[in-house]
Amino acid sequence: MKFITTTDNVQIHYQDWGQGIPVVLIHGWPLAHQMWDYQISALTAAGYRCIAYDRRGFGKSDKPLDGYEYDTLADDLKAIMDELQLDGAILVGFSMGGGEVVRYLSKYGSAKVAKAILVSSIIPFMLQTEDHPEGVPQETFDQITADILAERAGFLGDFSKQFYGVGMLSQPVSEQQLNSDLVIAMQATLKSTLDCAKAFSTTDFRNELAGIDVPVLVIHGDKDETVPIKATGELAASMIPGAEYIVYEGEPHGLFITAKEKLNEDLIRFIGN
Repeated sequence: MKFITTTDNVQIHYQDWGQGIPVVLIHGWPLAHQMWDYQISALTAAGYRCIAYDRRGFGKSDKPLDGYEYDTLADDLKAIMDELQLDGAILVGFSMGGGEVVRYLSKYGSAKVAKAILVSSIIPFMLQTEDHPEGVPQETFDQITADILAERAGFLGDFSKQFYGVGMLSQPVSEQQLNSDLVIAMQATLKSTLDCAKAFSTTDFRNELAGIDVPVLVIHGDKDETVPIKATGELAASMIPGAEYIVYEGEPHGLFITAKEKLNEDLIRFIGN
C-alpha cells in the first residue's frame, strides 16, 4: 500500500493509476477513495492519470484525534501534490471533498492546478443563516450528530438510502452497494465521522470563490436531498468566475454511481477541452 506523510506526521493512504494529466479525486463523507471506482476506470482508459486518497480518519489512512478542519485537510491535499510532484493537476472534489479543493486554491494558489471540478459539492456553504436562508437548519445537523452517537452503523445505513435516492418506488442501487458503503464508512472512527460532519456543515467558503482563477465545472443533481442544490451547486456556479454549471435532472447526491456514464463523459470532456 502507498502512503504519504503529512506535516503533522499522519499517514495518508493513496492509490495512483495510469499516465498522463494527473486527476486528483477527493472522496465524500463518510466514504473513502473506492467511491471513485467507475470514474477511475473511465479516466484511465481515456489516457489520464488518477490519484485517489483516503481522507485522514477514513479508509486506510491514519486516524488521529484532530485535524479534521479544512485548513488541515487542505494541507493534506498539498502533501499529496508535493510528494507526487503533480503539476497541471485536475482537482475533483465530491461533496465534502469540494471543501478541500476550494481551500487548497485559496490557501496555496493555482500554480500546480489546471482545472477544478465540484461534484455534488457542499461549496459554498451548507448551514442556514440569516444571509443564507437556502441552507440546512442547524437542527438537522444536531439530529445527525445525535443519531450517529446513538448508533453510527444504523445512521449510516439509513443515510446511504437518502444518498442514492432509494425509496419505496426507487431502487437506483442494490442492497449490496448499500452494504459495501456501510463497510467502508465504518472504517472511519466515530470522532473523525463527527468532526468532518461539523467541518462540512459549518465552514463558509463564500469569500473564497471570487479568487478562483482556474476553469471550474460544477455538477449537481436537482434531486439531491443530502446537499441541497440551491444552497450549494446553484450558488457556487454563480459565484465562481466563469464556472460551467451542469444540472443532472432527477439525480440524487450519489450520482457518481446513479449517473456514472454521464458523469464520466462530462469529466473527460471538461478535462480534455
